[in-house]
Amino acid sequence: MKVGYLVVLIHLFATTAFAGTLETATLAAGCFWGTEEFFRNVPGVVDTRVGYTGGTTRNPSYEDTSSGRTGHAESVEISFDPKKVSYRELLVRFFKMHDPTTLNRQGNDRGTQYRSAIFTHSEEQKKIAEALKAKIEKSGAWQKPLTTEITPAKTFYPAEEYHQNYLVKHPNGYDNHYLRDLKFE
Repeated sequence: MKVGYLVVLIHLFATTAFAGTLETATLAAGCFWGTEEFFRNVPGVVDTRVGYTGGTTRNPSYEDTSSGRTGHAESVEISFDPKKVSYRELLVRFFKMHDPTTLNRQGNDRGTQYRSAIFTHSEEQKKIAEALKAKIEKSGAWQKPLTTEITPAKTFYPAEEYHQNYLVKHPNGYDNHYLRDLKFE
């Protein structure tokens, strides 16, 4: 069985085996390879897939998105069990695993496609994201203003197969994401 089919089967199993109990978070924090790898390892996360969202171009490719002209951000769609990890806890990790103060940049990556963004799937997610962002700003943990956008989720376009679980396939691939020791509370 080819790896691509296996990934699709795992995604289908993960999203149907827990039907009705899973929630979705969609986050952008620079290069989606490292973002996916970071969240893939969080207890309670059932599935991840990388892709493009937040822009206007339909069915964009990696090359389209890399041009910066689609409006899309490299993003990760996370399926999680809220009984094991809350949406807020995922966002706390999100705000610690990348630098949310750099506009359209993470590490070596520059452009709007690498922006920091939270794409909310409900009014409740929006409230949680806005409250946490305000709390982090007030805490001064990051010494510069946060540039993270919070916006309603749009269509998520899965990235090409070779990008899915990239750092599992290429363990020495580029990744600048790690959990920083910051206190927000």
